[in-house]
Amino acid sequence: MTEQQFHSGFAAIVGRPNVGKSTLLNAILGEKLVITSDKPQTTRNRIQGIHNVPGGQIVFIDTPGVHRAGSRLNRSLVDAAMEAIQGVDVVLFLVEATTKPTAESETMAEILSGVKVPVILVINKVDLVEKGSLFALMESYSRMHDFREIVPVSASSGDGVERLTELVCRLLPVGPAYFPDDILTDLPERFVVAEMIREKVFHLTRDEIPYSVAVQVESFKERPESGVIAIGAAIIVERESQKGIIIGRRGEMLRRIGTAARHEIERFLAGRVYLELFVKVSRDWSDNPQKLKEFGY
Repeated sequence: MTEQQFHSGFAAIVGRPNVGKSTLLNAILGEKLVITSDKPQTTRNRIQGIHNVPGGQIVFIDTPGVHRAGSRLNRSLVDAAMEAIQGVDVVLFLVEATTKPTAESETMAEILSGVKVPVILVINKVDLVEKGSLFALMESYSRMHDFREIVPVSASSGDGVERLTELVCRLLPVGPAYFPDDILTDLPERFVVAEMIREKVFHLTRDEIPYSVAVQVESFKERPESGVIAIGAAIIVERESQKGIIIGRRGEMLRRIGTAARHEIERFLAGRVYLELFVKVSRDWSDNPQKLKEFGY
């Protein structure tokens, strides 16, 4: 890359559920934008993170995990991931160093066989394995697809992330920046706030609440006289029993969710936040096309 040339373009991060796609994007951006969880299928939307490097701008697209889809919601997530591959300049296929290739990995490799742009194999969590097993894993994946590069990283510690971004930038076409250099994402603030609340539901309720939880920000008002941003959001579940779990005894769980989310939202918005949460039941919404559209999927 010469000093006169500026490279810009789009890079999609794809892979099976729970391999660390969102953690990797947050590590690249140097700031938490995408929610993370040890539960698979945490990411539900194509999320764009904008990363500026000397001589280039990379627009990363974090995608839902590719898996065998069952419900309408899961099928929509897989469709979103597949759509993200179309029209990008580079694809990052993220896998775990701690796991051998799976059926989902082979399916993903088959899909990538039709991709015309460079595909980089990114092996995450390399800090958890011995070098010998890492080389064997590289060989296994190399037989599945002709990758442009193979890059070992640890998304949690940041090791290898800078090298990865430099490589991606070199593979992008020469062209102007798509966004100003002080923008982290093109997502509206309401979306990021809703995702932060949904993450706290995941973390605090653990396995008691399945993936059929959505969050809608119903009000977002700045109060100049007090310097406070007042946010009202609904946590949507499919069953009355789930509503009871999220509210908790005497409202304790809902208060914990609200407090944890508010602290993170305040850091993101760089201001004081008054957060009011409600819990609503929308029966079987994850299999209802109209509700999926209403909730943004």
